[in-house]
Amino acid sequence: MTAAVTVRPVRRADLDHVIAIDATVTGLEKRAYWQRIYRRYGIASIGEQRWFLVAMADRKVVGFLIGEVRDWEFGSPPCGWVFAINVDPGARQAGIGTRLLESLSGALRQTGVAKLRTLLHHDNTLILSFFRSQGMMAAPLIPLEMDVAPAPSPAAEAAGEAAR
Repeated sequence: MTAAVTVRPVRRADLDHVIAIDATVTGLEKRAYWQRIYRRYGIASIGEQRWFLVAMADRKVVGFLIGEVRDWEFGSPPCGWVFAINVDPGARQAGIGTRLLESLSGALRQTGVAKLRTLLHHDNTLILSFFRSQGMMAAPLIPLEMDVAPAPSPAAEAAGEAAR
């Protein structure tokens, strides 16, 4: 990619391009999800510390990043979080992800935030390599999870075993 890359806040007209990039990478089109995300992060109210940024090259959206400041969760002072970043596969290796992350980092510095965090799936080596190349490392947090779906009733388990 030889075009100059600029980073700016998302516009409503960008949303179809964001959805397309995400669908290309994940294999799932999540239009309703992205519309909710746009309403929450793309239409920021004054004083909100949320960012939905897009990277533009040749007047085309080639990447996006969504982040925010989270305050005092789990005893942590205010810090920035990246919860979505992606670059069109055809535009990768051109510094676009770096530009997006630098833009968020600059906005966070202006708010007085000194840390940036993210979470990722342990087998997503592509994004792990990217974040490590940007200087990110393991944080002093341990993510935990549990299933909240109802446990099968004994009668349902017995019926399942009888059907086998």
